[in-house]
Amino acid sequence: MFGLMQDRPLLISNMITHAARFHGNREIVSRLVEGPIHTTNYAEVERRARQLANALAGMGIKQGDRVGTLAWNTFRHIEIWYAVSGMGAISHTLNPRLFPDQIVYIANHAEDRVLFVDLTFLPLVEGIIDRLTSVEAVVVMTDRTHMPTSSKIRNLLAYEDFIAQGSADFQWPQFDERTASSLCYTSGTTGNPKGVLYSHRSTTIHSLACNSPDVLAIGSKDCVLPVVPMFHANAWSLPYGCAMAGAKMVLPGAAMDGRSIHELLESQQVTFTAAVPTVWLGLLQYLEAGNLGLSSLKRVVIGGSACPRSMIEAFETKYGVDVSHAWGMTETSPLGTAGALLAGMESWDLEKRLDVKTKQGRAVFGIEMKITQDDGADLPHDGKAFGNLKVRGPWVVEKYFKGDGGQVLDAQGFFDTGDVATIDPYGYMQITDR
Repeated sequence: MFGLMQDRPLLISNMITHAARFHGNREIVSRLVEGPIHTTNYAEVERRARQLANALAGMGIKQGDRVGTLAWNTFRHIEIWYAVSGMGAISHTLNPRLFPDQIVYIANHAEDRVLFVDLTFLPLVEGIIDRLTSVEAVVVMTDRTHMPTSSKIRNLLAYEDFIAQGSADFQWPQFDERTASSLCYTSGTTGNPKGVLYSHRSTTIHSLACNSPDVLAIGSKDCVLPVVPMFHANAWSLPYGCAMAGAKMVLPGAAMDGRSIHELLESQQVTFTAAVPTVWLGLLQYLEAGNLGLSSLKRVVIGGSACPRSMIEAFETKYGVDVSHAWGMTETSPLGTAGALLAGMESWDLEKRLDVKTKQGRAVFGIEMKITQDDGADLPHDGKAFGNLKVRGPWVVEKYFKGDGGQVLDAQGFFDTGDVATIDPYGYMQITDR
């Protein structure tokens, strides 16, 4: 017997529609590539995303087509994400930090039909455009005033001109929630980069899990600064979670040095932020050199690589900021673990708490995690035994795009992360090797 509940698809368009309807005036602030600070809100972003979807449909983009971006975190990138996925096409974030040959391979493998590019990366695209076999149009994410006077790319389009071609009366289509929504490539595997194709369902469930209290704990009163790039495993789901919660979002653009990050933290009264350790090293050095403080920041999530114990201690003891470690990978959408303390651990002394916080955290609800020997036998969670880290869950990859890499799951449906780890009796995982 099935339950008697409505069966409504879990779609990414629901997130931005909800944000526009119930948190329409909540701000989205961007440091633009052109320089100035730009302020918009969820209602305006949703309206412009509808315009963009209409413009893309007008040039023949349809469900399943891939639309690429080479871009920083700005409001225009957010609009592209929601427009492309919302219309049923696939948003493909390309990592501009890869070698040009890798970018060419990935764009061609994905068969991107349109490429949206920030001004920063236009010279990169000009150098490879003749090798991009599927790209039909390149749109520069700026207005006509800031467009280059000449370019090697024929029929280069300005984003603001392009979006103006579409009306805002576009209606978000309804379709199966298992439909592909976005595509990210991982360079962490052997051989050529492999594509991880997320679905509307997996992205929605992942985002709901991320917003839960012991994970990212994003709420409507938060002001969130996603320093982690949108081209890095979908910015750890922050642009989705912020829309779900109606949180204010602050986007750093290309400026991620200590001074620029501190300016945004203070001027926008940011309460929560997330990035890799190198970003926070630069911020801490800037704070120390200028004898500066953090007036509003309450929580920092650090992932991407192991966070030094001294960094966690500095944030907490000098600036009163709670630090949480997290672990994940492109294949896990990306969040797999989060490092919130369990009940009672808050009363532990600093050194004992740091022992816990330097680990990569506990499995988020929805993620099953284990460590095994090379023969597949399970190892104990005693904090001493180390083995192959394996995961499974509704937002974990089942196979790579176009079947690359062959079968990637074991007989029990677990994905081998390639990491070697321990898991202690409290459930905290720690990476020991790769």
